[in-house]
Amino acid sequence: MRMQVGRVVAAVAVIGAVISGCGGPTQAGTAVFIGDNAIPLEQVQTQLDSVLAKKDLVAQLTAQGGSTADIARSIVTRAVMHDLLARRAAEEGIVVTDAQVDSQIAESGGAEALLDGSLYDLPVLRDTVRDSLIAAQLAQRVVGGLAVTADLVAATSRADAEAKAAVLQAGGAEADALFADTGTSARATTFDAASSPENAATVLFGVPVGAVVAFQPSPEQSTWIVARVVDRRTDAPSDPAAVSSISQSNLAAIGRRLLQPTADQVGIKVNPRYGVWDPIVLRIVGEDQQVGLVLPPVAS
Repeated sequence: MRMQVGRVVAAVAVIGAVISGCGGPTQAGTAVFIGDNAIPLEQVQTQLDSVLAKKDLVAQLTAQGGSTADIARSIVTRAVMHDLLARRAAEEGIVVTDAQVDSQIAESGGAEALLDGSLYDLPVLRDTVRDSLIAAQLAQRVVGGLAVTADLVAATSRADAEAKAAVLQAGGAEADALFADTGTSARATTFDAASSPENAATVLFGVPVGAVVAFQPSPEQSTWIVARVVDRRTDAPSDPAAVSSISQSNLAAIGRRLLQPTADQVGIKVNPRYGVWDPIVLRIVGEDQQVGLVLPPVAS
C-alpha cells in the first residue's frame, strides 16, 4: 500500500537503505554463542590471520574507513548467519548441493575472479555461496504471500525515537496521540514483499506482531523511524510477475531477515571484544554503533 502522508513518505522510502581480549560471554575462549553452539576465539583468529594476509585488499578496506575490528566482526557475523541458516535448512528440509554451489560460482565469474575480490579463502567462499542459496530458498517459500502492516511515526533524533518507541509499546491514549500529525505519522501502512523486496529485508519483516522498532534508515539523515507491527501475513495476494522478478540477491536478503525469529529464540551472546548483536542490521557491531532498538510486544 502506497503511503499518502507528507514527511513519512520520505522517511519510509529509505527503509530499504538499511537494510545492505576478554573472556567469552559465559566462558573464556569463545567468540560467540548461537544458542548452545560455541564459536571458538581460535577459529575466528585463524580466519582473521588469513584475511590480513591479503594486504592489498585490507589496504583498500582501511582506505575506505574500515578496520581490523570490522573484519573480525564480519567473520563472527558470518559464523552466526551460517549457524542460523543451517538450523533453518535442517528444519525445512532445504539441501543445497555442491553442484548448485559450483553453478552459482560459475555464473558469478568463477572462483578465481571471486577470490581476487574477496577477503576469504575458497572453503569460506563456498560456504558463503551455499548460505546465500539457502537464504534465497527460504525466501522463495514465503515471499509471494508475505506482507507486514505497521503504524509509523517519524522522529528527529535517537532520544526522540526511543521515547516514542516506549510510548508506542505501552499503547493507550498517549500512543494514539503520536498519530495526530498525519505529516509525520501513518497508521496501518502495508508493505508486501513481492512489490517492495528491499523493505522485506528490513527489521519490520523480522519481528512479531505487537513489536515496536526504532531505527535510523540512513546515518546521513537525521530522521528516525518508529514502527509498531500490527499485522503479519504469509497469505497476502501478490502479482506473480512481481514475485518472479525478485532478484537472487534480494531473495537472499529476505531469507536472511527471516532468520531473525530464530536468532531471538536461540539467543546470540557475543564476546564483548567484538561488540554486540544488532537485530536491526543482523550483524555484530561495536557497542556504540547500534542503529536502533527492538521492543517486544507487551504481554496481554
